[in-house]
Amino acid sequence: MHETGHARSAAEAPAEAMAFTFGDPEPVLGGGRGMLDYLQCWSTGQWYEPPINLHHLATAFHAAVHHASAINVKRNILLSTMEPTRLLSRESASRVFKEFLALGNGYLARERAVSRKTLRFDAPLAKFMRRGTDDLRRYFFAPDSMRDAHEYEPGEVWHCLEPDLHQEIYGVPEWLASMHSALLNESATLFRRRYFQNGSHAGFILYMTDAAQKQEDVDALRKALKESKGPGNFRNLFMYAPNGKKDGMQLIPVSEVAAKDEFLNVKNVTRDDQLAAHRVPWQIMGMPPPSGVSSGSPKDVAEVFARNEVEPLQAQFLAANEFFGEEIFRFKPYAITQEAGNALLPR
Repeated sequence: MHETGHARSAAEAPAEAMAFTFGDPEPVLGGGRGMLDYLQCWSTGQWYEPPINLHHLATAFHAAVHHASAINVKRNILLSTMEPTRLLSRESASRVFKEFLALGNGYLARERAVSRKTLRFDAPLAKFMRRGTDDLRRYFFAPDSMRDAHEYEPGEVWHCLEPDLHQEIYGVPEWLASMHSALLNESATLFRRRYFQNGSHAGFILYMTDAAQKQEDVDALRKALKESKGPGNFRNLFMYAPNGKKDGMQLIPVSEVAAKDEFLNVKNVTRDDQLAAHRVPWQIMGMPPPSGVSSGSPKDVAEVFARNEVEPLQAQFLAANEFFGEEIFRFKPYAITQEAGNALLPR
C-alpha cells in the first residue's frame, strides 16, 4: 500500500517547468579555436615545427570551391606572366606559387653538379620542410620521421614566407581569417548532400488523439511510416479515419530548419568572405555577376588586380634571384587585351 500510494502521489504531482541552455557564450579570442589556436613553434631538438599543422592547411585547400579557385587563379596568372629561364621549370614554379599561396610557405632548393655549378632549382613539398633550431639557415626535408630526414646545405634553400604576427620562423597564409567561412561553406554543402542521400528524416510528429482509432489502425500506420524511410523513399501515405474528429490527427513539422534552412545565404556569405580574404574579384574568377549588379569592365578590374595583387606577388618571388645571385624568376607585366576583356563580358 505504501508503494501504491507513493506512485499515485507522484503521478498526480503537477509537471514542473524546466529551463536549460545549449552551452555558454564563447569569446572569439578565447580557447577552443581548434587549428587556429596556436602560440609558438615548438622544437623537436633538430628543427622547429610549424605553428599550424600544414597537413590541415593542405586539406583545407579542398574545403570550398571559391577558396581553391582563388588560389589557382593567382597561380595561373603568375605562370602566365613568368618568362622561362634555364634554371627553373614551369612545374617547379607552379608548385612553389601554389604552396606559398595555400600554406604561406614556399621553398626552392638548389641542385649542383659535381663541379658545384648550379644545375637547376626544385620546389620541395612545403608541408614537409622544417627549419633547424640552432641555425635558421638550416633546412630539413622530413616526410616521415627524424630518422629519414634530409638536411640541405646551408644557403641552398630559399624560403618564401608570408609574415606572421606571432613568430618569424614560418609563414602563415594570408587567407587564414576566412578559414571558418571555408569550413562552414563545406559543412553546409555536406549537410545538404547527406540530407538528400539519407532519405530518412525526422520530418514531422504525427499526433493522434482520436479515440475512434483502433489499435490495429495505429499499428498499420506505424508500419507504413517505418517502411517509408530509406534513400529515395519519399512516399505518400493514405489514412482513412471514419467517424474521426477534425483535430484527432495532427501533423506537426519539426524539420523546418532542414526544409527551409539558410543554405543559399550561408553559401553566398561564406563565398564573399573567401573572395574578400583572397582579394580576387568575381570577374577574375569567371563567376556570373550577382543579381542586380553590373559586370562593369573586366579589363579595368584586371588592371587594378594586376597592380594591387599580381605585381606584389611577382616582387616576392624575384627575391629568390637576389638570394641565390642567379636569374631564376623573370616576369613580364600582366596585361589583358581589349578583345580578351570583351570575351569576359556576358553575352
